Amino acid sequence: RGEKIYAIVETGGKQYKIAPKQTIEVERLNIPEGATVELNKVLFISDNETTLIGNPIIKGAKVIATPLGEVKGNKIIVFKYKPKVRYRKKTGHRQIYTRLSINEIVKPGE
Repeated sequence: RGEKIYAIVETGGKQYKIAPKQTIEVERLNIPEGATVELNKVLFISDNETTLIGNPIIKGAKVIATPLGEVKGNKIIVFKYKPKVRYRKKTGHRQIYTRLSINEIVKPGE
């Protein structure tokens, strides 16, 4: 049957809408590639017939994912400048993200 289950989880201070078999990039998690990681801060779960809303999280719900390694984001230029005092400072930054493959969304009581 065409069950479309999805969830909203929080990790690294950001919220992501995820579904099974999806690949997302989250803030760096210090977990080796190929291990399993459980995301416990599940805020919302919905499938075709039911909707669960957390207050603020759903107790007992979790999302099981597999890390696929770490990737670097785009370079961000940080340029500080003060007029009339010959002050300029240029720095670059590349954030490291962990790529996660979502395996399954576990509802509470399953």
